[in-house]
Amino acid sequence: MKLTQEKCEACQVGAPKVTSEEQEQYLQELDDWIVITEVKETRNYVDNETSTTKKINKLFKEYKFKNYALALEFATQVANLAEQENHHPLIALEWGRVRVWWWTHAIEGLHKNDFVCAAKTDEL
Repeated sequence: MKLTQEKCEACQVGAPKVTSEEQEQYLQELDDWIVITEVKETRNYVDNETSTTKKINKLFKEYKFKNYALALEFATQVANLAEQENHHPLIALEWGRVRVWWWTHAIEGLHKNDFVCAAKTDEL
């Protein structure tokens, strides 16, 4: 089944992240999406010495538009998709462009849901 025909499943802490093989397979169904890795450092301010570093994979794509109004309209469509799927991305809106990051907060990484939503974003 194509990603665009699937529905996001409820995801919670402990759900499995996609494997590298699954990631490559799903990426083949997407146009111009890339996987970026965010390095997140958390510092313990009590002893000011302990810190934890996490690497969080995210799907990313930038869309370009002729003006702000068209970019805003698209960002709103992405927000509506997120509500329908109950899966919410980071959306950055600027004049003439919208940047979208999909990842699963509960597992701090990529789940199949992210690829489903990325594919559906491309259909907007």
